[in-house]
Amino acid sequence: MAEQFEIIKKALNKMLDEKKYAALRDILVVMYPSDIVELFRDVDTDRIPLLFRLLPKELAAETFVEMETEDQELLIRSFSDNELKEIVDELYVDDAADLVEEMPANVVKRILKQADPEMRRSINQILRYPENSAGSLMTTEYVSLRPDMTVEEAILRIRRQGVDKETIYTCYVTGKDRTLLGMVTVKDLLLEQDDERRIGDIMLTNLIFVNTQTDQEEVAKMLAKYSFIALPVVDGEGRMVGIVTFDDAMEVIEDETSEDIALMGGVMPSEKTYLRSTVWDLFKNRIPWLLLLMVSATFTGMIITGFEDSLAAQVALTAFIPMLMGTGGNSGSQSSVTVIRALSLDELKFSDIGRVLWKELRTSVLCGVVLAAVCFVKIWLIDRLAMGNYDITWQMDLVVCLTLAVTVVCAKLVGCSLPMVAKVCKLDPAVMASPFITTIVDALSLVVYFLFARAVLGV
Repeated sequence: MAEQFEIIKKALNKMLDEKKYAALRDILVVMYPSDIVELFRDVDTDRIPLLFRLLPKELAAETFVEMETEDQELLIRSFSDNELKEIVDELYVDDAADLVEEMPANVVKRILKQADPEMRRSINQILRYPENSAGSLMTTEYVSLRPDMTVEEAILRIRRQGVDKETIYTCYVTGKDRTLLGMVTVKDLLLEQDDERRIGDIMLTNLIFVNTQTDQEEVAKMLAKYSFIALPVVDGEGRMVGIVTFDDAMEVIEDETSEDIALMGGVMPSEKTYLRSTVWDLFKNRIPWLLLLMVSATFTGMIITGFEDSLAAQVALTAFIPMLMGTGGNSGSQSSVTVIRALSLDELKFSDIGRVLWKELRTSVLCGVVLAAVCFVKIWLIDRLAMGNYDITWQMDLVVCLTLAVTVVCAKLVGCSLPMVAKVCKLDPAVMASPFITTIVDALSLVVYFLFARAVLGV
């Protein structure tokens, strides 16, 4: 499929070079908006407005929503007022609100100027809600029915109003004061044998809904859990104000996942794609964590300095430090990643910390024993030959293996507990991922190592 699309892109670029705009338009009109956006990424930015103007009005609006913010701004600046109005009129309210939120002030003025009064009111309503809340994520374009309507009247209403709604499959039943009473699906209406039956008699009243203040990540999880197409949003008085659709929830999940991956890698999250990020952007996102980890590594150096007499007495001890620190860091990362994923899926709560620690303790003991046994054999059969200038005794081998086993246990306990503590402290658990935990475990492994060396070797 990817190879076929590459062939299509080359053909379209060739048509663009040869100015075969009619043929180019015939191909574009049957493409999906996301594929058109991908095509735009391979052409010069000054050609994007030309390609965009070849699209029919409805397809142009759908493509516009899929584009990166920078490309949207480029198009808006090239649009005439009439062109901008056509695009804004075709946008759903939530997409228009997202657009207004991301654009510079001078561009926002042009967008709002071309929007009709009802669209402006809806945009302003959405923008009033806190960022990352259900209210800021929702759209106000949904089908509303009355409980005293007949099935026939409901279907007629959907036909008249459904064209401008984001989804018509799920319809919500509200009272005169917009109080949410129930819901029906188009399937329910079409399969109902009695056209005169009241909506109030067939509607589902056991509803799952969210408040305008509900966190958007929680909304996305609810949509995924119940496999809903849309989720109703109500205000503090139970009045329906909008819906959150599954496509918006997917974007939230993607954004949250990208943010967690960035934090777990020791990088500040960025809304820009990698290729659109400048060197300065990448520098700003990476340097804070690097500085923090560099400074925190000072503790590791202080520990080594504090035990320099032990190292001087047994120089061979130095050779095993990287292995101990690396294994400890990897062990802690395994536990932290597992727990962070479980927390993000709501599989764990802080009240489960006792069970988590007990499970990780048993797991770490098994891992530690196996690693220590293999390490003992490795040192005795391989490292003694490789380090012929140093006298590696069985006591020194024992110190390394005991340290390895204890380090693995400590690392896994630290790795599983820190993300859960972060969750309680209202922090993103992903902050307590690999880089942070590795630094802590490095210090722990060195302390354990030198304490065992003093106890067993007497250095």
